[in-house]
Amino acid sequence: MALQTTAPRFGANYVPSAGWFYSWLDYDGDAVRRDFADLAGMGLDHVRVFPVWPWIQPNRAIIREQAIADLLDTIDAAAEHGLTVAVDLIQGHLSSFDFLPSWVLTWHKSSLFEDPTVREGLTAYVDTVARAVASRPNVFAITLGNEVNNLWPDSSTTPATSTAWAHELLITLKKAAPNVLGLHSVFDDAWYKGDHPFLATDAVDLGDLTTVHSWVFNGVSRVDGPLGPATLTHADYLVELARSLASERPVWLQEVGVPGPDIPVDLQAEFTRRTVSHVLTNPALYGVTWWSSHDIDRRLLDFPDREYDLGLFTVDHQRKPAAQAFAEVIADVRLNGVPRQAPVATLTAPVDLRTEPDRRAEVAPGSEFHRRWVAARADGPVRISS
Repeated sequence: MALQTTAPRFGANYVPSAGWFYSWLDYDGDAVRRDFADLAGMGLDHVRVFPVWPWIQPNRAIIREQAIADLLDTIDAAAEHGLTVAVDLIQGHLSSFDFLPSWVLTWHKSSLFEDPTVREGLTAYVDTVARAVASRPNVFAITLGNEVNNLWPDSSTTPATSTAWAHELLITLKKAAPNVLGLHSVFDDAWYKGDHPFLATDAVDLGDLTTVHSWVFNGVSRVDGPLGPATLTHADYLVELARSLASERPVWLQEVGVPGPDIPVDLQAEFTRRTVSHVLTNPALYGVTWWSSHDIDRRLLDFPDREYDLGLFTVDHQRKPAAQAFAEVIADVRLNGVPRQAPVATLTAPVDLRTEPDRRAEVAPGSEFHRRWVAARADGPVRISS
């Protein structure tokens, strides 16, 4: 059993404890610093932060300087606590809500992905915000947006258009911020749904490394329950699918968490410990970023119930069992390194996701191939050959 020479990164997706992302509208730097003290105290090295697009660019001709200043103060606050920062740009989609500026809605109703006027506004936004945040030395990555493929039902697109949209905006991003990672983020319908207009190949070909988001409410928890092998290895399965399409490219597990009721409260610490331990054995892994840093205050209305309690900390800064389990895994990795096991098996996927995206369901959770992989994974790491 060999040790990984470079430990993966460990972080949290930052959800402000006071006021959720509405806090950008009434920014409080002291509250941000209190939140970051929580995260630094459990041994994390980075945060992923989410400025809200329509609050920075409420009109296509206006990019608000104060909003950017607040974002830069958040980045500086992270640096004060020894945290590096990844910034997402197009929000877009957060905790089940979509946030779009009025100039793409109502009588302006346009596709984010197809309309050239919207593209012009987005290009200006990406360029301006990326240049600003790249001025801070602790910013290591900029993602186009959080799961932008969540926006497509209300914004028509095709696979070719979606790929071109992301490719062109990434060019803008990299020109503005050449010394940070430029990334593209999609949720897992791109991997599992045959008719989805964003492709798995977008995730592994565009940007500087691959990002994946592992959520067991996508159906995998129904395969074998909260602590079943399919559920506990889903993050590793998704990282491995990505690795199979681009074997030399790192894969960032950019979101993973403990959603209820799929993972009951009394099992969340064990789920966290075992899920993270499984995925750490994958040599492609770049890092693990937990969703999310803090719970959502239940005085805020209309969120899906599972969204309220995903935090590592409560809104009053109490460390939760998942946070303690995550912190213990991190401490062990920092002390002892990551044990690496040789693959015990290699399975050939039944579909080439590059050339047959309409057959993506054949590798989805609960498919025959997925079940075979899970069974083999019980004996150790299992490579996927595409």
